[in-house]
Amino acid sequence: MSELLEKARKYEADKIAATDKATKPLFHISAPAGWINDPNGFSFYNGQIHLFYQYYPYLREWGSMHWGHSKTNDMIRWEQLPCAMAPDKEYDRIGCFSGSAIEADGRHVLVYTGVTKIGMQDGSEQERQNQCIVFGDGLNYEKYENNPVVTGDMLPENCSRIDFRDPKIWKEDDTYYLIVGSKDLNDVGQVVLCSSKNLTDWKFETVLASNSTGKVGTMWECPDFFRLGEKRVLICSPQNMKAEKYEFHNGHNSVYFIGDYDKEKHVFTKEDPHTLDYGMDFYAPQTTGLPDGRRVMIAWMKSWDACVVPDSQDWQGMMTLPRELELKDGRIWQKPVREIEKYHANEKRYTNEIINGCTAFDGVKGRTIDMTVELGGEDYTNFTIGVACNDEYETVYTYNRVTGMLEIDRTYCGVTKDVVCVRKIKIADTERKLKLRFIMDRQSVELFINDGQQVATTAICTPAEADGIRFNCDGSAVVDIEKYDIEF
Repeated sequence: MSELLEKARKYEADKIAATDKATKPLFHISAPAGWINDPNGFSFYNGQIHLFYQYYPYLREWGSMHWGHSKTNDMIRWEQLPCAMAPDKEYDRIGCFSGSAIEADGRHVLVYTGVTKIGMQDGSEQERQNQCIVFGDGLNYEKYENNPVVTGDMLPENCSRIDFRDPKIWKEDDTYYLIVGSKDLNDVGQVVLCSSKNLTDWKFETVLASNSTGKVGTMWECPDFFRLGEKRVLICSPQNMKAEKYEFHNGHNSVYFIGDYDKEKHVFTKEDPHTLDYGMDFYAPQTTGLPDGRRVMIAWMKSWDACVVPDSQDWQGMMTLPRELELKDGRIWQKPVREIEKYHANEKRYTNEIINGCTAFDGVKGRTIDMTVELGGEDYTNFTIGVACNDEYETVYTYNRVTGMLEIDRTYCGVTKDVVCVRKIKIADTERKLKLRFIMDRQSVELFINDGQQVATTAICTPAEADGIRFNCDGSAVVDIEKYDIEF
């Protein structure tokens, strides 16, 4: 073990031992110390589900990237494992950037981007990003002696050597493949495809997909490529997008393309892009396939441009609840992993309740809950649900029945910085009763709309004592409420 990795593991262990668990999310992965961002290496290995993540243990700001590590049996209760990687080689001395994992020949194989700098003829230094491989046993990992295994020099001349990162690996038939996020020298985002028979000797195959319209950002980060139903799906996280009404927002987005794939010719024919999550805090999603056939996705629950944590908090970053994906009506639908139902407690149900004005219900409150509200009636314009409420704090969801718009407003959740606090969603299906499922943890609200047809993820920084839930209507609405506490 290198000195850098040993140092990170000791610092991490000391911070975990001194942390009050009640101040952390109950059932979401969060930074054990310092900072975490992109999920990495989401994979099934040796009977358990593993997740790694970008990690800087020493400060709550982004720094020299390590890989943190957690594992689980059910994707709800996670066990913290020691830091898996540190930037301790010349080829990754600037950082061990994002990547993925696969089980191969009994080993847990990690693939990541090693970032270094090289000297230029004028005496300056320029960054280089290349793909590296690591072998491990689920706890300890050793970097391959001949890293990097995929370099920018293997790409066509018009591809960036600086922005070439975030490999996602899989096996198909007798061949390993990986896609890597990239862009060309004209800042056109793209994903390149490489292949190998043995995990260590790789070759460039093709540019699998690119930003041909020029509307889907620049650099395409954190790509993923998988089969879902009868189609193939490409996920990526484009940088520097402009808002397109209610489908895409400004800045860093996460999008998906559905299409058909000719695996012999390596040609992916993609359809138009779509948003994965309509909330304020969702980026860099990664999926894995489970032995039972489910395709499950997890993402970083944060925005690069927002810091929604109290100034006194010394950690930053958490992951979404893992979500089961389904292809339906030409779109991806998402729902919370079914395992969360094992932790339901203290059931409360209300049926055909008429709400006119401000209303609260006995037993409908809490900060670690699974609550579904089904909204009916036509004698109103605006219906509001406020969560994490007291006299000072609340995060508000307002549905306008006439326009079919849902607005999220976290202005009063406790933020003290000028960050994005309002986002609007055009409800895709207004012909049915609106069904809103709220999964709340101590620092977050994940909203699944109409059985997961749309999803909106929002981080909050509200003190724990604000646990009220309020309903308000400017006319008369009829609601059904089903609420459970989440308890371990």
